[in-house]
Amino acid sequence: MVGMKAVILAGGSGTRLHPLTLVTNKHLLPVFDKPVIYYAIEKLVDAGITKIIIVTAPHHIDSFVKLLGSGQRFVPKSSGAKQIQIVYGIQNEPNGIAYGLFIAEDYIGNDDCVLFLGDNIFLDDITPAIKKFKKGATVFLKKVRDGKRFGIAEVKRGKIISLEEKPAKPKGDLAVTGLYVYDNTVFKKIRKIPPSDRGEYEITDVNKLYLEENSLHFNILEKEWFDIGTVESLHTASQFMKMKKRHEK
Repeated sequence: MVGMKAVILAGGSGTRLHPLTLVTNKHLLPVFDKPVIYYAIEKLVDAGITKIIIVTAPHHIDSFVKLLGSGQRFVPKSSGAKQIQIVYGIQNEPNGIAYGLFIAEDYIGNDDCVLFLGDNIFLDDITPAIKKFKKGATVFLKKVRDGKRFGIAEVKRGKIISLEEKPAKPKGDLAVTGLYVYDNTVFKKIRKIPPSDRGEYEITDVNKLYLEENSLHFNILEKEWFDIGTVESLHTASQFMKMKKRHEK
């Protein structure tokens, strides 16, 4: 039986967050009352996923292990397990999101997987989309104002018909966020793609292969989405979470 595991990518140099990231990984920075990466882990655990690999740079591994250990701070809600399982993978060079996913191939085995960019925070419940997943790939889209800053999916009649990475003239306003679900053919597809002009293995190229097979599906996010890449976005997310928690009391 095919199961579902998750890959959280937590690499990157975080140059736009300097000097904060000169001493730590950006996924370990606080958003209100907990580190950025907690939001990804909790979102996955809430969706029923209990086996997670975190892929990061070698010089950051120790910090993640110190914070997260083997997952003992996270208790699955639906299973009888006492904790989730967290393991770690090393990405020696920043050679792309698709390559970061490829590092997790042995851990994923014959299962399907969720790919979660660890600096993304989502408020939507992703459980229904993960529960109904059968095959192909699913991307999570969010309506944005400035499409030039994002990868954009052109959607017509309920289907994605094109994908463009930071287009000069966007064909739509639906950005591809840092959350994806893939069947096990994703690793064969990664092997097929060449590096881009910037020398990276792009996840957009992987998604285009699913699109060619007519097996690229999507969900549209309705609630807030934060991409923690700048000091401004870090502050905005912290303020939002502070207000959210205050209203929940």
